[in-house]
Amino acid sequence: MKTPNTVMAWVGWSVSVLCILFLIVDFGMKILKTKISVDASVQLGWPAELVQTIGLICMVCTILYAIPQTSVIGAIALSAYLGGAVAIMMRSNTPYIFPIILGIMLWVGLVLRSGNVRTLLW
Repeated sequence: MKTPNTVMAWVGWSVSVLCILFLIVDFGMKILKTKISVDASVQLGWPAELVQTIGLICMVCTILYAIPQTSVIGAIALSAYLGGAVAIMMRSNTPYIFPIILGIMLWVGLVLRSGNVRTLLW
């Protein structure tokens, strides 16, 4: 039988991987400047020429989050990134619940997969 810590780690990594996969799609579309990504960013008020830069920022934050040794820094950076997304979406009067949910999922995944983070918080 698996220990509770092992189960928590597996669940944490599962949640984290789901978040990472979504973020890979997000930054990939921005870096490749797909029409849907550029149009959505312009609709939110971003200049089209900044879409790739935003994608690169998301990519760096996601890589930091995915590496266990830098995952806390990555989670903090992604929280800032998603907080900016919430602010922009609120300002443009578009639904903003998804970046909030994603941010919560990032931290839930990290807390469950990292005993050090659990120890720090409890």
